Amino acid sequence: MSLKVPKANNLQLFKEGYKHLQGLDEAVLRNIQAVNELSDLVRTSFGRNKLLINHLGRLFVTSDAATIIREIEVVHPAAKLLVMASQAQEAEMGDATNMVLILGGELLKKAENLLIMGLHPSEVIKGYELASAKAQSELEKLSTFNLPTPLTHDTLASALKPAIASKQYGYEDILANLVAEAALTVMPANPKNFNVDNVRVVKIMGGNLSGSKVVQGMVFGREPEGNCTIKKVLKGKVAVFTTALDIAQTETKGTVLIHNADEMLNFTTGEEKQLEKIFKEIADSGVKVIIAGSSVGELALHYLNRFGVAVLKVLSKFELRRLCRVVNATPLARVGAPTPEEAGFVDVFETTEIGGDRVTVLRQLQPGEPGFDPTSPGEKTRTSTIVLRGATANHLDDLERAIDDGVNVIKSLIKDPRLVPGAGATELELAKRVDIYGSGLKGLSQHAVKKFANALEVIPRTLAENAMGGAEGNEVISRLWAKHEQKGGESWGVDIEEETDGTLQADQHRIYDSLAAKSWAIKLATEAANSILSVDSIIMSKPAGGPKVPQQAGNWDADD
Repeated sequence: MSLKVPKANNLQLFKEGYKHLQGLDEAVLRNIQAVNELSDLVRTSFGRNKLLINHLGRLFVTSDAATIIREIEVVHPAAKLLVMASQAQEAEMGDATNMVLILGGELLKKAENLLIMGLHPSEVIKGYELASAKAQSELEKLSTFNLPTPLTHDTLASALKPAIASKQYGYEDILANLVAEAALTVMPANPKNFNVDNVRVVKIMGGNLSGSKVVQGMVFGREPEGNCTIKKVLKGKVAVFTTALDIAQTETKGTVLIHNADEMLNFTTGEEKQLEKIFKEIADSGVKVIIAGSSVGELALHYLNRFGVAVLKVLSKFELRRLCRVVNATPLARVGAPTPEEAGFVDVFETTEIGGDRVTVLRQLQPGEPGFDPTSPGEKTRTSTIVLRGATANHLDDLERAIDDGVNVIKSLIKDPRLVPGAGATELELAKRVDIYGSGLKGLSQHAVKKFANALEVIPRTLAENAMGGAEGNEVISRLWAKHEQKGGESWGVDIEEETDGTLQADQHRIYDSLAAKSWAIKLATEAANSILSVDSIIMSKPAGGPKVPQQAGNWDADD
């Protein structure tokens, strides 16, 4: 005879307000549905722009997936996992963030069919891990071209064009040349030490993109301070101050009793003489340019103008740090003459006009320029600035994002110079090889491996559909499959201009993608999809809330 223990009907495990979702329908399929919505949202941005208005009312017109997911606030926990994977891709490679979102969403969409048919999520996860490992190993074999060393302007520009064209189609030639020129200007002797922070962008409204140029040095969208008569300095010492250039304020308050007019005139003389003495010391030390990181007083400007010293105010700490690299100066927290080691040197400090805007340029002369002196103390400039011209602020912002992607691609190609065919050719070839690998497996995981292969097809399919529409896109994918089945057909990809039958050989048209970026994207998309599939229940606590807003009291005479 067994003892029967009665069960409590209303056993409360969590506090009131908690949500607990579990099981295939409530947790897993719901998560997949949320991720699919996010994936479908960014899928059309392969070549098409989105118009976003963020919570602050700022407007964005962009096709950059990193910007889209940063500005839309995703709250669903499963979708957030995919967002975090794409942010990891942005931090690691700076490119192919959209591929992570699209591939991750497609992997979950294919997994949904297997789960409904009765496969356990652990079988699907095992299959996806096997397929991802196979795709990584096959990807290594598909590299057909390496970025040649030493780097030249033409090879670097041609490697950048596909990455920039994905953001700014039609402007890739101009932008790739600008980025290549700017990067080679600041490229150190050992390219692996290349710093993406050394390429700046300054946006000036007006004109068009063809008026953009690279300035070897730094450009600031402002003139020197005050009614400064010094607009140009050649081969001058530079002092950088992070503190305010003004009369020091006392910490205590006091009362001064003045008896006559002479005492009133002499009251401020002591401070003025002290300030004059400090700036005379600075001018006597040979300083011709002062960069101020804080406020500059009227009296300080008066003396500096008298001594013929130009003053430029730079309030951003990041810009100040970059500027110190350009002029090779040490930022000072005290007001006084810099020592020879602390002072910097600049070949040219000038105020010029670009499209109606007055800008200040600081740069070092390059070998071959008139006036270049090999014995000059100024080093080769460590920062270059791309001056962008455009009609609207939104367009300039999007051009800047494309340039950022281009600079990040250079950094990743210096780490790993291997390139694979672009235009969706690599993904389709991987899909074919992973599918063949899945057919030779035993057990239930083979179904997940084949679904992984189907999911890889989403990249060329999306490219074809966005360029030509759904019906024509399907025909192009069928033609691509036929060409990839032939010997030596690994490089056939989507021709978005549809000059022939919608297909082209990517390597002949010099359309290449970074192997490292592709490898990271596949790895991160698979990890994100597996993380979401491994979730079997969601427990959400009640959101923390502050005190409630007090209700307004009604009129005393109002009826209840």
